[in-house]
Amino acid sequence: MIFIIKVTTNKEDKAIEMISERVQKKNLNVYCIARPHGLKGYIILESEDRESAEEAAFNLPYVKGILGKEVAYLEVQNMLEPKVEEMNIKIGDIVEIIAQSFKGEHAKVSRIDTAKGEVVVSLLGASVPIPVTVKIDNVKVIRREDERENEEKTPEEVEEDSARDFADELEDEL
Repeated sequence: MIFIIKVTTNKEDKAIEMISERVQKKNLNVYCIARPHGLKGYIILESEDRESAEEAAFNLPYVKGILGKEVAYLEVQNMLEPKVEEMNIKIGDIVEIIAQSFKGEHAKVSRIDTAKGEVVVSLLGASVPIPVTVKIDNVKVIRREDERENEEKTPEEVEEDSARDFADELEDEL
């Protein structure tokens, strides 16, 4: 059975620690406690029955209570299982930083570390280019490198490139 527990915002980790300690101390039938990424003020608890869940969370600091009834796994699956998204950022792209201390700043991508899920960017507004490492989740592409190249070309050149690309595609099909 899966239950949603309401906790004080930004105290989810502390609440999980206290619930975990109580579960171990009292040997309760709680199987899993999770804090979904991006969901503030709630944690997810899986237990054998409602009584075990209530006893694990009862009267603890930062814990406000258990929401209504049990929840089906399908309802929380998208919060618990990581999404494998296609990398949509390329070197040279212009991005906007949407979180952290440089929120709202525009930057140019200089390096991508897919293993760590990070990008190294250079801030466009800075007088001295300083590389800043940011999580991929915290940037949004606002302009592609190839779009910028098209902007610098005359309309006739862009049309010629498009016609050449179309001819190449037709040739490949034949």
